[in-house]
Amino acid sequence: MSEQINLKEWFEEHRITEVECLVPDISGIPRGKIMPAEKFIKGGAPRLPEAIFVQSVTGEYPDDPTDKLTDPAIIDIKLIPDVSTVRLVPWAHEPTAQIIHDCQYANGTPVPIAPRQVLQRVLKLYEDKGWKPVLAPELEFYLVGRNTDPDYPLVPPVGRSGRQESGRQSYSIDAVNEFDPLFEDMYDFCDMQEMDLDTLIHEEGAAQVEINFLHGNPLALADQVFMFKRTVREVALRHNIYATFMAKPMSGEPGSAMHVHQSIVNPKTGENLFAGPDGKASPLFKSYLAGLQKYIPSVMPIFAPNVNSYRRLTRFSNAPINLQWGYDNRTCGLRVPFGDPAAMRVENRVPGADANPYLAFAATLACGYLGMVQNLEAPPEQIGSAYTGDYTLPRELSHALELMDESAEIREILGDRMVDVLVAVKRLEYETYLRVISSWEREHLLLNV
Repeated sequence: MSEQINLKEWFEEHRITEVECLVPDISGIPRGKIMPAEKFIKGGAPRLPEAIFVQSVTGEYPDDPTDKLTDPAIIDIKLIPDVSTVRLVPWAHEPTAQIIHDCQYANGTPVPIAPRQVLQRVLKLYEDKGWKPVLAPELEFYLVGRNTDPDYPLVPPVGRSGRQESGRQSYSIDAVNEFDPLFEDMYDFCDMQEMDLDTLIHEEGAAQVEINFLHGNPLALADQVFMFKRTVREVALRHNIYATFMAKPMSGEPGSAMHVHQSIVNPKTGENLFAGPDGKASPLFKSYLAGLQKYIPSVMPIFAPNVNSYRRLTRFSNAPINLQWGYDNRTCGLRVPFGDPAAMRVENRVPGADANPYLAFAATLACGYLGMVQNLEAPPEQIGSAYTGDYTLPRELSHALELMDESAEIREILGDRMVDVLVAVKRLEYETYLRVISSWEREHLLLNV
């Protein structure tokens, strides 16, 4: 959609009566305001408290005794609409528009702890170097039966056959067809929102699905992933089931990832800078790989932002445990698919489906950027299974937070305040989790210790 769109004319063309002003928070949750369309057009910028960016997924706020996270006055920030993101809300009863907004302070400066701004900050570094990053995310999720009691495990939903999936159905067309009405609605809603979806496949888990997006601009694709998650949840509810992007929603089933394919092109010629004149991996590509290998451990609170995220990253589970790289090797954290030189790219297999797409894209590009500007060298490719090697990724959230907090390089790229906020919020969530006594503890410890 054109950047030059006239919102007033667009609203009139689509008879818009309401506007959803959306802002992705640190967890990727849509925050914002709903306004009458007439007021939106006539009024000034909507406002929200800056503190929405330090709210945890449980709705709590971390202690901030030194006032380094947000302004102690709990100030407002202005929401500035990105008109290129205006779309219809397909499920609304009245004609409703949704617009993703950027955030500014009263003096017009960007809010550095807004996830969309963090991605824009990293993209500017690439622009300044004459590099144009291209991404293509692959997003996995589960369909599950309605679950209103969190003490009960999730189960696969009942399909049109009247039965639940009872076994692994990787790439099964018939298993996807079990939920044809849901997916037809999903595609209709996505078409109305102009999403660049590529393929739909059934993944390995019971009622686990993967959606691939076409490659393109990282910011536009982060917007699409953000809207897609919201869309799928809404569609599933209309079919009386849930859609979940938890990294590991069910024990005994594979986790859900958000694999990110990435390459860099010359913005003037379109040439893929990851391929050399001989068609093989260029030195720049090897440095990008080395940057991912060196710095991904320090951005794991972004790729694996929740306590549940680390349950996915286990040996022999189709999820990585280390950062080896290899050609067409799905056991590696960094896979280089076979293809033409023009398609030379790396697939980062570390991020979970629960990751905030804006922060995840910013983090993976930041790691690669550091590798290139530091001229790092990647070790030889992994031959055979990377699962025979040691764990080099953090095994749990508190360790990951320590690595991020101590990384001067990541702080410089993503911003000190962004890192401080993320670490504070996720430490609060971790401490909140530690106060919960699980069913496993009651079952195995109650009468045995």
